Amino acid sequence: MNGSVKAIIRDGEVDVVAVEEPLEIRAGGEPIAVTMRTPGRDAELAAGFLFGEGLVRTAPDVGLTDDLAGNTIEVRSPLARQPASRRFYTTSSCGVCGKGALEEIAVYAEPLPSGPSCARDLLAGLPDRLVQPGFARSGGIHATGLFDHNGALVDVAEDVGRHNAMDKVIGRALLEGRLPLHEQVLCVSGRLSFELVQKAAVAGAPILVGAGAPSSLAVALAEDRRITLCGFARHGRVNVYTAPERVVG
Repeated sequence: MNGSVKAIIRDGEVDVVAVEEPLEIRAGGEPIAVTMRTPGRDAELAAGFLFGEGLVRTAPDVGLTDDLAGNTIEVRSPLARQPASRRFYTTSSCGVCGKGALEEIAVYAEPLPSGPSCARDLLAGLPDRLVQPGFARSGGIHATGLFDHNGALVDVAEDVGRHNAMDKVIGRALLEGRLPLHEQVLCVSGRLSFELVQKAAVAGAPILVGAGAPSSLAVALAEDRRITLCGFARHGRVNVYTAPERVVG
């Protein structure tokens, strides 16, 4: 069984659940963030998290420490700015945001350019194109997919945290020199939170699609950064909340 799920005994029978373990991200030997995540693609997760928070501008040098549990990762390259005095702590359901969040993001995320135009029915079907073996086995893992404007899957990652899944996809693109994502589309398997829009904005993705509902702050940020935000993508339908000029049909 792969590292994203594990077998347990439930009601006397074997069941499968998603794996959730802490990952500590350090810079200069100092802890700056802890996230509860599904192990795997940890360097990409760390890179994506740091980029989304504006702590790095280019691909960082990251690697596992000698922590025997494999739950600590060290950033060996300089940070673009220092994190807040308190450490980040992110859970599997939400990240860090607060008062003045829109203004803070505007500092390191430019409004998005026009980007690609996509057919409405293509966007509506993107969640069905996500490859989710962990979810199929456990029912407890989120997914983020990166697609080109024709709907071809470029990358996909699963994690118990929806924000971690996106960090893994964006982190891989950063480490491979493929940012910004101006001609591509991000799709998530669940609801659309503020921080997912934040990460899409910083990565330069002009279109973000979700199978679930957006929050009010997610819509406000997407409007502010000119991201096409699409929710409730299911059964051949999709709601377009912001920047509808990129949606055809």
